[in-house]
Amino acid sequence: MSKVIPFYAVWAAVLAGAMSAPGACRAELGRMAARPPAAGTAIVHSLKSGSFQVRTTTDDGGTTISEYTTPAGQVFAYTWQGPTMPDLKTLLGSFYDSWRDGAASAQARASTLHATRIAQPDVVVESGGQMRSYVGRAWLPGALPAGVSADDLR
Repeated sequence: MSKVIPFYAVWAAVLAGAMSAPGACRAELGRMAARPPAAGTAIVHSLKSGSFQVRTTTDDGGTTISEYTTPAGQVFAYTWQGPTMPDLKTLLGSFYDSWRDGAASAQARASTLHATRIAQPDVVVESGGQMRSYVGRAWLPGALPAGVSADDLR
C-alpha cells in the first residue's frame, strides 16, 4: 500500500509540471495571446513595421512553434517545425472542428500522405513532412493584419 502513494505523488508532480511548461501557455487562434512564459523560454520578434509580433517557443516534443499576434495581442497564425506534430486541437481552438471537417473530406481525395492543405473559409492549415520532421502553419485569413500575407508566415 505504501508504494501506491509515492506513485500518485510522482504522477501529480509530473502532471503539474507539464501543465506549467512553456508550451502549455499558448493561446489559440483568434484569441488573445497568453501571458508570455518566464524569461528565457521564448523569443519575441516584432516584424513588418510593427504590424505583428512572433513569439517562438519549443514544446515538450522538441518542436519549435511560432505564435503570430497583432499589436493588440490577437493570435492570427501559428507555424511549427520539429520532430513531433503540435497539438492542433489546442492551437486551433474553436477552429479545430472546421479544420477537421475539411480534413475528413480531403482525405478521400488525397494524393499524398506527406502533405496536406485544408483551406476553409475561416481557417487554413498546411502540414507536411515525414516521421520526426514535421512542418506546418495555420492561420485565419480574415484576421491577417493589413499588409501581411500568408507568405510572411514562416
